[in-house]
Amino acid sequence: MVEDTITTTDITLDHVPALARRLHPVDQARLIARLAPTIEQVVTVSPASEQATPPPLRGLLADLGTAPSDSDITDVQYEMWSNFPHYICGCR
Repeated sequence: MVEDTITTTDITLDHVPALARRLHPVDQARLIARLAPTIEQVVTVSPASEQATPPPLRGLLADLGTAPSDSDITDVQYEMWSNFPHYICGCR
């Protein structure tokens, strides 16, 4: 095997796939087989019981104050629609 004179400072993440593509497909599979155990050790999946549960949604907007009542919404809707130009839709 001929060693290239590439130092680790010369290799970037973009170089690695390009070099791997130059390998024979069998050697590409061997490379993946060598890297897979290392990746599995780094990427550990925590059990479902250890995963952080999301915060409850109830009270999430409590700092915004109370919500408008049904009558407030109805009053505002009436006020908005009373000024709507009815000639556009042919209602009058």
